[in-house]
Amino acid sequence: MKTEFGKVAVLMGGDSAEREVSLKSGTAVLEALLRQGVDAVAIDTAHDVVVQLTKTDFDRVFIVLHGRGGEDGTIQGVLEFMGLPYTGSGVLGSALAMDKFRTKQVWQGMNLPTPASVLLDAETNFTQVVEQLGLPLMVKPSLEGSSVGISKVSSVEELASAWETASEFHCEVIAEQYITGVEYTGAILDGTALPLIRLETPHEFYDFAAKYTENNTSYICPCGLADDEEKALQALVMQAFLSVSGRGWGRVDFICDEAGQAWLIEVNTIPGMTDHSLVPKAAKVAGISFDELVLRILATTV
Repeated sequence: MKTEFGKVAVLMGGDSAEREVSLKSGTAVLEALLRQGVDAVAIDTAHDVVVQLTKTDFDRVFIVLHGRGGEDGTIQGVLEFMGLPYTGSGVLGSALAMDKFRTKQVWQGMNLPTPASVLLDAETNFTQVVEQLGLPLMVKPSLEGSSVGISKVSSVEELASAWETASEFHCEVIAEQYITGVEYTGAILDGTALPLIRLETPHEFYDFAAKYTENNTSYICPCGLADDEEKALQALVMQAFLSVSGRGWGRVDFICDEAGQAWLIEVNTIPGMTDHSLVPKAAKVAGISFDELVLRILATTV
């Protein structure tokens, strides 16, 4: 029994649009902890989370929640109030990284490369948006993850429809310049950038199905870049992560265009930990097993 961590609550599930993915990630983390002798207990935050956390004398918390209610600073604030150390980013980092539009504003303020974007609402002149940003565009709910509610649009008419789809998630909606190029993701573990992963999917973009349900996405790691190129991009990933007050572990997604310019897309402060997930794949190439990865994340609790 690993006693140095004490009793650990593994928070999973919740009631966000990413509930099912969170349950899979959380179960994988829980099983890894139990295999290594950690006294860990699963808690589904969809049901009286504060009551569940106070019933048992927990020493720390491993958060494996995706989306709103778990990745947006809400549960982090509860844990701060309760005095429970937890994995991942704090209240500010979680809330800021969850908001795609404001993350991009921070990056723009720091002169970090990110595609231009605008907020959309019912009064938006979609023709002007197209004139400003060009086509095609990506339309996204600003507060969702895992590509939930995202559309690629190629006309003004599609833009209006895509806004309606994204607005169903009851948060701000952004239209973002579409960058043609190669998709990458950079994982961060306790101040170190892990090997980059190049993503190749037959889908138009790396959508929810490509991430979680289908097996036709290729994850190339090592990514094939020259060492100096990869190190430069890892440094950019780290800068992007720290700029939004990220801590502990996380993932930054970006695209390199045809000229080799990197464009930052978003930060994930609690990435997936399923068999399709990217952080475990990058860790494996770095010589870190899934079980060791889980322990190392747990050791970053603050």
